[in-house]
Amino acid sequence: MKDLVRQKILIHVEVMDLLNAQIQKEAHSSAVYLAMASWCDHNGLFNSAKFFYDQSDEEREHMLKIFKFINDNGGIAYSPSIDGVSHDYESLEEIFENALDQEIMITKSIHSIVTKCRQVQDYTTEYFLQWFIKEQMEEEQTMRKALELFDLMKGKEQIALKLIDERIPSIRE
Repeated sequence: MKDLVRQKILIHVEVMDLLNAQIQKEAHSSAVYLAMASWCDHNGLFNSAKFFYDQSDEEREHMLKIFKFINDNGGIAYSPSIDGVSHDYESLEEIFENALDQEIMITKSIHSIVTKCRQVQDYTTEYFLQWFIKEQMEEEQTMRKALELFDLMKGKEQIALKLIDERIPSIRE
């Protein structure tokens, strides 16, 4: 009976499994950004803390968007468990480097799911994922803009760090 139900869903079964894996990745990203926000808060970098709290919220929204899509299309979405989130950072620059790596990993994962959608002709899910492709492009650009600020302000460590923190709210513009 379980196999019969899985055959009647709108999305392809293999794609649904990849989407459930993506839910896990989005939840992990949310938790990573929350840890980054905590580090920033602890170090008095309040604009950066707010930036990463907002990033954490966005990743959770992405997770929920995929979760709801699976359920709305006859599949079963699985609630993720989160392990392996580091809270140890040496600098704000390291945090943004890790954030860029995180976004690149998510982008590659989304692209992989789109590739599978094309292989199995799951056009519904491919259409759904187009929003995520655009979103990931923006997310990577945001992190790269932040890292460019570090390159611009090298040399005056403490002043540069404070100036970077003050400019963080404007990098989404």
